[in-house]
Amino acid sequence: MAPGGLRIALLTYSTKPRGGVVHTLSLAEALQELGHRVHVFALGSPQGEFFRPLEVDSSLIPHEAPEDAPLDQKIRLYIDAYRQFLQRFDGSFDIYHAQDCISANALWQLRESGKIPWFVRTVHHVDDFVSPYLVQCQEDSIHRPDGIFVVSEFWRKELLRKFAVESHIVYNGVDLSRFCPPSPEQATRARLRVGLESGLALGDDLVFLHIGGIEPRKNSLRLLRAFEKTRAELAEKGRRSVLVLAGGETLFDYRPYRESFFQALEESPLELGRDVLHLGSVEEDLIPSLYHAADVFAFPSLKEGWGLVALEAMASGCTVLASDLPVFREYLVSGDNGWLIDPENIEDLSSALTSLALDKPLRQRLTAAGLETAARFTWQGSAGQLSNHYQELLSRSNAEFS
Repeated sequence: MAPGGLRIALLTYSTKPRGGVVHTLSLAEALQELGHRVHVFALGSPQGEFFRPLEVDSSLIPHEAPEDAPLDQKIRLYIDAYRQFLQRFDGSFDIYHAQDCISANALWQLRESGKIPWFVRTVHHVDDFVSPYLVQCQEDSIHRPDGIFVVSEFWRKELLRKFAVESHIVYNGVDLSRFCPPSPEQATRARLRVGLESGLALGDDLVFLHIGGIEPRKNSLRLLRAFEKTRAELAEKGRRSVLVLAGGETLFDYRPYRESFFQALEESPLELGRDVLHLGSVEEDLIPSLYHAADVFAFPSLKEGWGLVALEAMASGCTVLASDLPVFREYLVSGDNGWLIDPENIEDLSSALTSLALDKPLRQRLTAAGLETAARFTWQGSAGQLSNHYQELLSRSNAEFS
């Protein structure tokens, strides 16, 4: 162990604002606040940078993969780039902690070659791959680490059921200094700012927000169709509404799904740029304003590891509408601090959107309870839990090698 704390390497697959990357950077800073020395590794251009400033040491790993290459080939190249970079890296750590399948595969290969003694991994969720290569990569990334963490009780049970792997739960946190309720003046400024970013004055419109990109797992098409119904119902009552979509960086190619989404939008009475604002990837400093500008955060995902943006929305004083999934039920109680719906039922989703839009006292009650819930989850608490697990793993490792 290094004097004054552990030397910790946290490894992630990207510099973009996806949930796993947000998790990695936030944990890195919280662990460093506890006195550890943390270094973050990520795939990215050496001339590039993370989506936000990072207050710990970091290294970006150059990688080359043709844009139109099959996903199998891309993942293979990413793993090789990661492994080769770490093989040459001048320095060692007490803890090597992978946050994804790619870095976990690079680490087990480095362990087999004798470069590192052992490593751990956080599993945020499990993907439904059909490619034999990707299935094997995922299984290796779950079976081969010397310790496994998960971000929810649901995934702890799933790893045990599907892979016979034991794991420790370390919940996600939220930065309560950054994500907090707005004053009335801040809410007004947020709407003006989002309006300027989108080219549309939001005014007194009812604003529904979704952050996560247009992809199958996020259930984007059903959300669009549900909003179409909600918008028509609200219009009959003299209320105008807007659906704001933000985010979208991912390793996977969802072009066919995105094309279906925009085709459905074109064929609907909804108008892009008026009824639906597609912001795509946005600057990190706009995210709090998006939450502050919204009346309802709509998150009807079909699968999530935890739903970090839902926690951010709650902490920001936004009413959360989410899928009735086991991971959400670990911190959301429908009708208490949020609203849960069947994500595959468009009528259920639309009805919930409409009800929440029209019932301001209900939104206020759910928001108040949501704030209390979000306050229980901090990155400092997550880092403290991890520190304890690291110490236990180190003690066990030292005993095995002594």
